[in-house]
Amino acid sequence: MSDSGALRFTVLGPLRFWRGDVELDAGPRQQRCLLMLLLAAAGQPLGMGDLADLIWEADPPTSAVNIIHKYVGALRRLFEPGLPPRDPGSYLLRHGSGYLLATGAVTVDLLEFRQHLAEAKRCTGDQALRHYAGALRLVRGPAGGAVADSARAAAVFAGLDGQFFDTAVAATEIAVKAGQPSEVLSALRLAATMDPLHEPVHAGLVTALAAAGQQAEALDAYRAIRERLAGELGIDPGTVLREAQQRVLVPAAAPPHAETPQPAQLPPDLPLFTGRSAELAMLNGLVADRRSSPLVVAMNGMGGVGKSTLAVHFAHQVSAGFPDGRLHLDLHGDRDEPETAGEALRSLLYALGVHARDVPDSVDARTGMYRSLTAARRILVLLDNARDPAQVRPLLPSSPESTVLVTSRRPMLGLAAFDGAHLLHVDLPGLPDARQLLDRRLAALPNRPVGSAADEMIELCGRLPLALAIVGARLAVRRHLSPGVVAAELRNGAHRLEALTAGAGEPDPRTSFAWSYRQLSPGAARLFRHLSVAPPAGVRLTACASLAGQGAARTRLELAELVEAALVTEHDDGRFTSHVLVRAYAHELFTTAGRCSCRRGGRSSPSLALWRPDSPVTLA
Repeated sequence: MSDSGALRFTVLGPLRFWRGDVELDAGPRQQRCLLMLLLAAAGQPLGMGDLADLIWEADPPTSAVNIIHKYVGALRRLFEPGLPPRDPGSYLLRHGSGYLLATGAVTVDLLEFRQHLAEAKRCTGDQALRHYAGALRLVRGPAGGAVADSARAAAVFAGLDGQFFDTAVAATEIAVKAGQPSEVLSALRLAATMDPLHEPVHAGLVTALAAAGQQAEALDAYRAIRERLAGELGIDPGTVLREAQQRVLVPAAAPPHAETPQPAQLPPDLPLFTGRSAELAMLNGLVADRRSSPLVVAMNGMGGVGKSTLAVHFAHQVSAGFPDGRLHLDLHGDRDEPETAGEALRSLLYALGVHARDVPDSVDARTGMYRSLTAARRILVLLDNARDPAQVRPLLPSSPESTVLVTSRRPMLGLAAFDGAHLLHVDLPGLPDARQLLDRRLAALPNRPVGSAADEMIELCGRLPLALAIVGARLAVRRHLSPGVVAAELRNGAHRLEALTAGAGEPDPRTSFAWSYRQLSPGAARLFRHLSVAPPAGVRLTACASLAGQGAARTRLELAELVEAALVTEHDDGRFTSHVLVRAYAHELFTTAGRCSCRRGGRSSPSLALWRPDSPVTLA
């Protein structure tokens, strides 16, 4: 094996690679992405499945494993040109089903960055600033140099950029206190260019410029970020930015007295909220009860049923009882990349007044700090769109005077079993509440549907609040659109969901159901599609097994998965049914799968040819 020089890599900016003093080309784009991912893992292994998902994200090619093996072989030969065939070499090592890069034998700027950062956190004053400055000087631009073709890989590299931003913000405060703002100005300008909307970074830039005697440039920097926030996001600068500007305008003023923050983060209450009297009465009763531990209420229900709307409305009703703060966090459990507990804790600590430099690195340490800060405080925490109990558990405060409201598609059984949470299933509203919901949205409409016409529209929407809100908005905006036209669109089962779209990027029933569908196992997803052609009155286990062409035991497990995902409802008499709109979505998937099967020359299940959505047959 030849020794052609030490290996050196840079990832905090465009990916670059040297062997000895010679800079080499790391190969084609996907090969460079693979190398970048292994470097970003900092000596931790990445499984083959993870690598395929990161490089291709969706629908990796059938040859993905062979392609990765080919890239690994090419990189090994770049690292060690004299490497014999099939020799793994010293650097890129096989680990289980994947690979790891032995970073102890190479030089990587990311590892140097993190070493500087660890030293900075152990030091104070000039020594801390020296290490912060050493870390910041290693960054040359966005991590990876845009080698990612997938959103997941891009998120990994964006996480490295986030570490740079946090470090620049933390270093700014120390540099300004030490009277050495010039030590961080270059890094702050680079960070501000990389993320034109990152408020803490731009606040740091404004502060450092002012401390360096460049008040005019500081005010220009503030005006620029204010205009971008207004133009691109439609928002005003946050507290940190406004305070930075104020320090520029009144440099001699004494800093305000430090007080414990009292965050008020609840989203606005829905002005047209109606109904839910039983649920609100239950929630009020729980809050009024004396207790020795925090009150945790986990609300679950199908997508679009109004869990978040109910939680926000109730939170506003009782907010006066929580004078120490009202926290809100969207955990994005309804997305493919939910918020991690670590990042959620970081956001909560920021809201409670913790500076970026003081946020611990580990999740356990952040949890401990969060619980210490919330002890003996009356805080309301609203955690929206949770994925599972493990995501929520570290976010529970420690004070018995606190209340936590959690919303999720799935019932949080683990929180109930091990954390004493109260479970509240949010079901579809009854017909009177659904009428009131639609009436309040259409009160000013001269030709609004009334009586049986309104009831038909409500039932065609399956009484789903999200669907009723969209129908109400369509009629309110297009005031001359006949309710009969909308009702006719809703009667057409093949196009029902098309009548319930709210525009690009806005939530609607189809996108809501699609997320739940994507989380299913392949078997449960197949059964879900096939159930769309069962009679609307429902089917029992034996019929489901026959429809799926498999045993009852496996079908029972798949049905349980569909029930937990709120895509199927199990009744006391053993029937399984789906909401009318969920059923419409399932039938879309079923017909699409059927067309694909025909194009491939495949055959559908013989029994499926006898099933239709409007079949009158009752299955036992």
